[in-house]
Amino acid sequence: MKNFWKNISTYVLVALVSIGATYGMYSFMEYKKDYSSTDVYNYGGNFGQEGVQLVGLTADGYPDFTKAAENSIHAVVHIKSTVKAQASQGGRQQIDPFEYFFGFGDRGGRDYGTPQPSVGFGSGVIISKDGYIITNNHVIEKADEIEVTMNDNRKFNAKLLGTDPQTDIALLKIEGNDFSYIPFGNSDNLKVGEWVLAVGNPFNLTSTVTAGIVSAKGRGGIGSSGPGNIQSYIQTDAAINRGNSGGALVNTNGELVGINTAIYSQTGDFAGYGFAVPISIAGKVVADIKEFGTVQRAVLGVMIQDISVAKEVSPDKTKNITINEGAFVAEFAEMSPAKQAGLEEGDVITAVNGVKVRSVSELQDQVNRHRPGDKVKVVVKRGNADKTFDVTLKTSTGSTSVVKKSDALGTIGAAFKELTAEKKKSLGISYGVEVAGVDPAGKFHKEGISKGFIIQKINNQPVSTPADVEKIIQTTANGQDKGLFISGLNANGSRKYYAVDLSE
Repeated sequence: MKNFWKNISTYVLVALVSIGATYGMYSFMEYKKDYSSTDVYNYGGNFGQEGVQLVGLTADGYPDFTKAAENSIHAVVHIKSTVKAQASQGGRQQIDPFEYFFGFGDRGGRDYGTPQPSVGFGSGVIISKDGYIITNNHVIEKADEIEVTMNDNRKFNAKLLGTDPQTDIALLKIEGNDFSYIPFGNSDNLKVGEWVLAVGNPFNLTSTVTAGIVSAKGRGGIGSSGPGNIQSYIQTDAAINRGNSGGALVNTNGELVGINTAIYSQTGDFAGYGFAVPISIAGKVVADIKEFGTVQRAVLGVMIQDISVAKEVSPDKTKNITINEGAFVAEFAEMSPAKQAGLEEGDVITAVNGVKVRSVSELQDQVNRHRPGDKVKVVVKRGNADKTFDVTLKTSTGSTSVVKKSDALGTIGAAFKELTAEKKKSLGISYGVEVAGVDPAGKFHKEGISKGFIIQKINNQPVSTPADVEKIIQTTANGQDKGLFISGLNANGSRKYYAVDLSE
């Protein structure tokens, strides 16, 4: 009898230990899943995100979209952006130039009616309890008024905190507390074929949910392909239509993995494929805007090409390359951090910080999530050897310092250098300062000032050194009249004039 109870006690003890171990491991895995889903990029912490309850499967083993959809629709908002009408000079009358110069008809002009405001619509995603909203730049571009409508029909006036045209991302703020929000997920962990939901306001409808799969990752060649523009989209076949722009792409856990941005269509409506900015990039952009007022954009300082393109364009330079994936280093920018670290023309970048790089878009994706001053490990294929370099990323103007919105030198986005005696002689001038580099996101680039332009006067003050230029810019930014009137010479010696507004 004693042996019987002894055996029973042993079985009970083993069962309790097993239950305890199982529960402990389950709790640990749940904690790890929570941690990995919200703290991957540390951007969610900027907005006080506290995590998300992961969603499971249905009893039949199929993905359960209901919880993810229910959580998302209350955090996706409708955005109405209004651009006020600009009255024509002289009121409602517009002069017909033909009649004015040749004397036909009524010289008083024609009445074209009262100008009407321009109204656009889109979507946005609440990403914090206190009302921070992420959307597309093109949804609110040039808007004088931004109105946000919640899923329960509450309306708020939104303040624009900042935009980034290169990634097409903007950050808004509405006043209030305890808003529903969608926490950041991990777009790196998305797999092709994985289920996702697109949540937005197509055709001015209230929150609409569509389902599809991830069709591709790191997709380039979509939209504008200017210097620095994002070319690393998530492609999905979840239906995305006009009005979805700025809405949420969420996984079945209800986590935000992308911001819906574009569709591929010849009609303007959904034709099978939509594209979203990965949250690994969009989250970093809005975190920068919230903390600094502007995006901290770091560069490697390399002119790169996909290997397939490089082999077509430069067969002589690529004849010894045996690999078919990576980013081919064709040239270096001035003050290139990569060149300073030891990279050479002809290298093929194959990894950054241990993440494999198979194309230009994937390299851009990895670099875009860093700030100036960050150090990254870059692996290149040189001949048959793999070489690793530690590169300290910088701004396009060669600085490792973060840029603040109030910093005029940062917002113009340009670097300067003194003119050599030879250049002065060739141009027939005795003073001036050369623009050594231009940031695609800066005001100089916006106004058309390019690398190589020779600045001779700013606000009618002659300049001879970079310090002269920087002093005038800072003084003007701190004064009442915040306009820079720049005169100088193009590289061919032709005179050119520019106006740069520092007040915006």
